[in-house]
Amino acid sequence: MKSTPAHLSYDSDILGGALMVRESRIIADLLLTDAGEDTWHRAIYRENRLQKPSQATARRITRAIDRRLRPLPSAFWKALRDSDEPEATQIAFCACLSRNLLFLEFVETIVTDALLTRVEVLEPYQWRDFLAERADRYPKIKDWSASSQRKMGQIVFRMLSEAGLIDSTRTRRLRPQPLLPEVERLLQACGMHRVRRCLRRLGPTN
Repeated sequence: MKSTPAHLSYDSDILGGALMVRESRIIADLLLTDAGEDTWHRAIYRENRLQKPSQATARRITRAIDRRLRPLPSAFWKALRDSDEPEATQIAFCACLSRNLLFLEFVETIVTDALLTRVEVLEPYQWRDFLAERADRYPKIKDWSASSQRKMGQIVFRMLSEAGLIDSTRTRRLRPQPLLPEVERLLQACGMHRVRRCLRRLGPTN
């Protein structure tokens, strides 16, 4: 199985939201039960299982999470649904990395290098510089509005905070996070080797 999933793309939707662990568990359950359209509609809109204030918000979040999870094996969905909170959070983080090549490369380069060199704080300019560098190989980035690029950066830092890699989106102090053994076994079994290598580099070093 390929180390980098074929669905990875710079066009992936970072703006879809941060980790959304609770909501991702609900979507994973619907995927596992092979729910039909009527069941999805009842769960998301009539029962409002995502607990969102409007159908438009529920629709947007459902679409974003479904796009993250659907390309992944059902074993991934089951682990996400059934794991405890720390494990489910790391699994949701893996789903975001697997879906978004831009986010994966940011973590692989900027975040891991900062941890390796013991930099204490991530700065917002690092996201801007990263996008500018990647725009040389993917010119469409230059067409993204400044507000969209800024919003992407905010969501990226929120995902890092929710995953425990920075202490908050305000101070952005880096904190190494070990790859949980259960999550590592899941990534290995699912063939998500690039994501596994990335997370292994985010752990504490001697």
